[in-house]
Order: sequence, then structure tokens, then C-alpha cells
Amino acid sequence: MARMILIAIGSSGDVHPVLGIAEELAQRNHEVIILTNPSFESLVRRLGFEFRPLGTSEEFDTVADDPDVWHRVRGVRLLVRWAIVHTLRPIYELLRELYIPGNTVVVAPLTAFGARVARESFGIPLVTLHLQPVVFRSVHDTPKIPPMLTGQRVPHWLKRFQFYLADRLLVDPLLNRATNAFRAELGLQPVHRFMNHWCHSPDCVLGLFPDWYAPLQVDWPQNTHLTGFPMWDESVVAHRDPRLQQFLEAGSPPLVFTPGSAMRHGKDFFEVAVAATDQLGGRAILLSRHAAHIPRNLPAGIMHFPYVPFSQLLARSAVLVHHGGIGSTAQALAAAIPQLIMAMAFDQPDNANRVQRLGVGRGIFRHEFQVPRVKKMLEHLLRSDEISTRCKQVAARFESARPREEAADWIEHLLPSSEVETS
Repeated sequence: MARMILIAIGSSGDVHPVLGIAEELAQRNHEVIILTNPSFESLVRRLGFEFRPLGTSEEFDTVADDPDVWHRVRGVRLLVRWAIVHTLRPIYELLRELYIPGNTVVVAPLTAFGARVARESFGIPLVTLHLQPVVFRSVHDTPKIPPMLTGQRVPHWLKRFQFYLADRLLVDPLLNRATNAFRAELGLQPVHRFMNHWCHSPDCVLGLFPDWYAPLQVDWPQNTHLTGFPMWDESVVAHRDPRLQQFLEAGSPPLVFTPGSAMRHGKDFFEVAVAATDQLGGRAILLSRHAAHIPRNLPAGIMHFPYVPFSQLLARSAVLVHHGGIGSTAQALAAAIPQLIMAMAFDQPDNANRVQRLGVGRGIFRHEFQVPRVKKMLEHLLRSDEISTRCKQVAARFESARPREEAADWIEHLLPSSEVETS
């Protein structure tokens, strides 16, 4: 039995995949310790894992409540300060405390710079997890990152120059002082252009998505392995609301609307959702833990639920309308239903682009999310036989996938062979 330390930074969409892999590692009799925000402590403990806090729930709420979090540029600044700089020293110190030489592996996202520094400082083996392909820089199949020019016709030199400018003008000014000052305390040399190569562990890099969604590129880290979407939600611990089953059995498959678990400014989204559904004469389920975002006196055929695991809902739904998070995107792909993505920031525009390329949905930006446009796009998604066929073809690719098992296999590769149980 080895000690597996898994770090999750972000919202439910960032935490759930880590917990799915943690369950697989626990089934292999490894000791699992989860480092994440206290907002997820109850969930972590219900699953039976040891919990160590990163930050406070109040800090999490402050970031989630800030409307800038969904701005393309200001959101990056906010994310870097909260997810990277603020957690740098706490992660390092926790890992130094928990590390058992020769018997420990750390599994962490790109934002866990404290884990990357710990790997350099005292040699703790590190697996970098990437939930979405947008974090992999490439001049070939370049992710869609507005306002950058990343199309296939854009010259490679211009793509490289844009990444350089992003580092020089936006990313490094936020990271250099705090990160390199901490590295200097530890006797480590300074780093520049953190997001270019250094952010990936030299030991192992895992992309938690399949190659048909984003193929390996020749200019990605050579130690990158793709496992597929982890496909984990809270179905194992979530309360089943009997009203959901009654609603699903009472009529046609509903539209499902969610702006994402981290969205604290979703009132406009749900107003459009209700109006578009009403004009279509359809049924809908609105998902949000924030009841104040939901319009009052919902029409017949539209219901609000705080949370429903997608694995219990989407296969009986018509379309998923969402923010473009990688977890929601994957769940809709697996359920064989079309999706309409309202992209705002981070990986969302790239996921919307990939969904369109697969022929299983459409994407628009937040300022375009208006009733006439949404109604028209939903009509197309509901009526298109071509999209319906493509959804079924893509969903079939999930049947033989073993993403959590493959991720656990690669993580175990960093252990001495004596610590890996064989069946």
C-alpha cells in the first residue's frame, strides 16, 4: 500500500475527476489523502478519504462571488492569484509533512505550483493532471483561446509569439515575484514562462480526455498520456429527489439548463432559459444551488433542482445547455444528447469549438445568449437528424473506455514495483 496525495483546486468540475481517480486508487488498497478547499470537506469525508484543507470556505466564496471570475482577462488574474499564488506555500508545506520517501505519489493539477516546487526541492514523485486540452500549448492543433488567433491558417511563428506575449504581459507578472521568491528560499533557481513547459511534471502528465476529443500533439510534453474522461459525479452520495422521477415520467424529455456549479451570477442565464423553453412549448430542468437565480412562478413543465447527478438525468433529456465546462461537456457526449454551450472564459470557448467540430452541438458567447438566438439554436439541435446521429456515434466511443483505471495505472508507474498490488 502506498500513500497517494491528490490535490484538487477549483469548483466541483475540478474536484469530481480527482475524486473519481481517488476511488480507483483506494480500491487498489492505497492510502488516499485529498487536499482541497473546505467547501468540499463533507463530500471528501463521505467518500471515506482523509481530508486536508487548502484555504478556507470564505476565500472560495469570495472568489466565486466575484463577477470578474468569468471575464477572459480579469478572470485569469483572479485565478492565478487564488489558485496558484495563494496555495503555493500551503501545498508545499503539506507535502513536506505528508511525504514518505519511496512510498508516496502526488497527483495535482497545473495550478498546484506548490507540488511542482516540492518535486524539485525534495524529489516527491508528481503526476500532473490536465482535465482539459486547452492547457496544452501547440502550434498545430492549437486550442481556441479568445482573443488569440489560433486557427489552422495562422502561421506557427505567430502562434508562438502570442503565447510569448501572454506570458510576458499577463501570466509571468502575476507569478514571478511570489513564486521565484519562494524558490529562492529553498535554494532553487528562478523560473520564467511558467506556463510554457515548467508547469508540466517531468515524471508524468495525464490528459483526462480521449484522443478523439483532442489528439496528442508532437509539441506537447513527451511524457503525456491520454486516459479519457473520468466520468464521475456525486451519484454515489447524492440524495435522490422523488420529484425528478415523477417529472421525467410526466412528459417529453426535457431541456436541461445549468451555468455551472461555480456560477454565482446566473440570473440572466435562467431568465433566457425559461423564456426560450416557454416559446418552444417544451419542458425544462433548471440546475442551480442558488435558488435566488431562478425566476419566480415557473411555468408548468419547468422545474428547478439544486443538484442532480448528470449520470441520472442526461440520458433521459433532450439537450444540455451549459457553460462549457469539461465535465458537463463529457457527460453530454456520453449521454448521446446535443449540447448548446454558452462560453465565457478559461477552457469553455475551446470545448465549444471541439463540440462543434464533433458535430454534436453549438457554441455561443455569453453576450449572444439571448432568447431569439437560443430558441433558434435549440430548434436546430432538436430537429437535426445529422446531429442526433453524430451524438450516438460519439457516445458509442465511451463503451470500452477505462479512464479511471488507466489513470491509476499511470500513477502507479511512479511507485516501486513492490508497492503495486497485482491481481
